[in-house]
Order: sequence, then C-alpha cells, then structure tokens
Amino acid sequence: MRVMVLVKATEWSEQGFSPDAWTREMMAAMGKFNDELREAGILAMGEGLKPTSHAKRVAFDGAERTVIDGPFANPNELVAGFWLWDVKDMDEAVAWVKRCPNPMAGPSDIEIRPLYEISDLA
Repeated sequence: MRVMVLVKATEWSEQGFSPDAWTREMMAAMGKFNDELREAGILAMGEGLKPTSHAKRVAFDGAERTVIDGPFANPNELVAGFWLWDVKDMDEAVAWVKRCPNPMAGPSDIEIRPLYEISDLA
C-alpha cells in the first residue's frame, strides 16, 4: 500500500527555517528517522517544502487560469513537507508516524493519505 505522509504547516514553518540550534537538532533527528525508513524499505521519497511565500497557485475556472502569489492564509491547511511510503497497511504507516520526531517547534500534525492504485479504479 502506498501512502503520502503530509507534514502540515504551522505559523512557525511558514516563517521559514532559521539555522538555530533547535532547527539543526530537528533536522539531524529527521535525517536519522529518514535513514530508518530507508533501511526498512518503505521510503520512496520525502522532502521539505519552502514556505508559501515562495509559492504560486494556479486557479482554474473553465478555460481561465489565474496565478496567485503566496504567501497563503491558514497555515494549518497547508503542507510543509511530505514522504511517499510503501507500507503493508495503514497500521504500519501510523506506527511509523508515531516514531517520527516532531517536525515543528510546537504542536503539529502529520496526515497519512493512501494513494489510489489501479485496482481501486477497476
């Protein structure tokens, strides 16, 4: 089962990372966690995303396209990073997320979403 694991943004992550001691420690802990995911054979890919102040959205309305510059409101509805994992089931994905270091300097959420497989569409 493939899942996308979404690290939800916060007001803190939307400010961009600073090279302080906490950030260095968190990045080292996250690197170790990523190594464990690789060794377990479930990590397909994973990346952190820059704040939405660096982003653009393209809004679709019929044939029209409108480009919207970031930053975007409601950080808790945004994504700060992601992994793509191949796990046996959702329980395994939850167990791995519970082992993850907190990716933020305060409260944070990580969302797990299964990907559609060809068999789901038959």
